[in-house]
Amino acid sequence: MNSPVGIRREDKNEFEARVPIIPADMRNIIKKTGAKFIVQPSEIRTFPDSEYEKAGAVVNDDLSDCPVVFAVKEIPEEFLLPGRTYMFFSHTIKGQDYNMSMLRRLIELKCNLIDYETVTDNQNRRLIFFGRFAGLAGMIDTLWAFGQRLSAEALDNPFAEIRQAYHYGDLESAIKHISEIGKSISKNGIPTSLRPLVVGFAGYGNVSLGAQEIFDLLPHKEVAPEDLGALFDNPESHGGHLYKVVFKEEHLVEPVDGTQEFELLDYYHYPEKYRSQFEKYIPKLTILVNCIFWDTMYPRLITKQYAHKHYSDENPRLKVIGDISCDIEGSIEMTLKATHPDKPAYLYDVDKDRIVDAFTGKGPVIMAVDNLPCELPKESSIEFSQALSPFVPGIIDADFAKSFDESGLPDEIKNATILYKGQFTPKYDYMKEFIE
Repeated sequence: MNSPVGIRREDKNEFEARVPIIPADMRNIIKKTGAKFIVQPSEIRTFPDSEYEKAGAVVNDDLSDCPVVFAVKEIPEEFLLPGRTYMFFSHTIKGQDYNMSMLRRLIELKCNLIDYETVTDNQNRRLIFFGRFAGLAGMIDTLWAFGQRLSAEALDNPFAEIRQAYHYGDLESAIKHISEIGKSISKNGIPTSLRPLVVGFAGYGNVSLGAQEIFDLLPHKEVAPEDLGALFDNPESHGGHLYKVVFKEEHLVEPVDGTQEFELLDYYHYPEKYRSQFEKYIPKLTILVNCIFWDTMYPRLITKQYAHKHYSDENPRLKVIGDISCDIEGSIEMTLKATHPDKPAYLYDVDKDRIVDAFTGKGPVIMAVDNLPCELPKESSIEFSQALSPFVPGIIDADFAKSFDESGLPDEIKNATILYKGQFTPKYDYMKEFIE
């Protein structure tokens, strides 16, 4: 490929410093393929322009000569050019309203759209993702929100020392600080009114594992969901540690037909045959960390109706919800809007069905940052680039003038191609209904 490959700067917000391809990996791609790169300049990118120049790229605002352009977040419509191949997180495969106009524009311009989210192996496991870092940053911000809530309730607590993820500068600093807080908890214990302090994780994938990685820096014991009740027989005895509980699908839902047993594949194929049973666990949780993929056909974890009931109790236990998945009015129905790293949480007022910029009140504090990996931009970009780079030569060497089947795209990338020459590929033909 003689034409240069473009790397767009990220400008969705002031915190978005991530990159799809880091300088070191770009240098290797140039050596391997002889490709040329044009990188748009950026003052906030975690890797400065000078490092890309050293790697062999040209730093220039103009990407009009680039038939293939990589980005992280969605590209605004006004920057899209005809016939280009774009690869980024499009957030369109569930028909997200806020990106349908962009999708229509890509169709009008007869562009190719490849989405990182849909690059999978033959077992449908995602290959290119920031999920672990969403979990890492999301857990840090959730613990920060927890400390803020307890402080607002005039309760001295070790979590008040935790900072927001982006304030640490890097992951190593965050790990070191939270580990020190864990030692303090082991020595001084948990406030009596919080015992037992139970943190529940909904989901067990990459996001959940990242969140647990941070949580595990604190002294804790893991319990099964069915054993939660026993912790409350003698609550004051649980002072030197927290408790972790991980919820899988069989804990979240149950068959509507009481004679039927839970079957995972049956649930995914026929979710209408199941109803939520998660409400029985909520009264035992202090913090809930939501890490599950959700779509409208699945039952919610917590509804507004249940939240109103729960917070009508005299002493509701659930203080904070870390909604890392951040589906607006989705699995956590009280998540009414996404937040930014500088103000990651709000309180949901259950009586007035509104969000409040506060940490105390009748309802849960909800952490709802929708681009959490940007709070750890360097580490997340390095891992992401390492996953993406092996596919880059196949993408830039593909012949987009030919038919989709004859393009020469790697199989994993073909499966992730939503649009080809402005038309939905067979796998994504269902998306036509979203734009009609």
